[in-house]
Amino acid sequence: MADAFDEECDYLFKAVLIGDSGVGKSNLLSRFAKDEFRFDSKPTIGVEFAYRNIKIADKLIKAQIWDTAGQERFRAITSSYYRGALGALLVYDITRRSSFENARKWMVELREFGGKEMVVILVGNKCDLEQTREVEEEEAKGFAEREGLCFMETSALKNLNVDQVFLQMITRIHDSTSHKSLDAKAEQDKQITLSDAKEIHIDAANEVTATKQTSYYYCCST
Repeated sequence: MADAFDEECDYLFKAVLIGDSGVGKSNLLSRFAKDEFRFDSKPTIGVEFAYRNIKIADKLIKAQIWDTAGQERFRAITSSYYRGALGALLVYDITRRSSFENARKWMVELREFGGKEMVVILVGNKCDLEQTREVEEEEAKGFAEREGLCFMETSALKNLNVDQVFLQMITRIHDSTSHKSLDAKAEQDKQITLSDAKEIHIDAANEVTATKQTSYYYCCST
């Protein structure tokens, strides 16, 4: 059945989940989109995605979240799915140091295929497993600061900070998009004032879909 809010959404924002296989990306998405957790969750093959409508200020935003496979053999397939993404959650498992160390490799890929101004949040998942922790929170915070990322720990199992981390990302995308749109509008008005005879054209980036507007800039920042 089609989403009842399809005709009412103001914006469509695409974001991706990245990180090693088994860190809990699929369950984070399932918890956020459907408030479900699957103990029998299997590795993602290729790419899956889910939607959730979010109200921010006076705008209704459809968040389109892509869950990318973490296995190495699918990396080449999924790289094209970075195109158009305004945000990313880079997920590691706090009980697996290797998944945290590989976050550096995922950042290289993200910078190669993602937009330069993408909102990126480092997510330490499975924080309910404190007794088997291998990555301390302070260490992850330090890495996030050096890379210019936001940071948060979550638990898809216990539903800790799941909504918060997605909402933080979507809100930052919305704020940046709104500011860029206002700057573009001001610049357009300025050019029209300077020369009414000139044809003024502003290119709309196709990474953001507006269902009630036809042209504006987008921007996101960390």
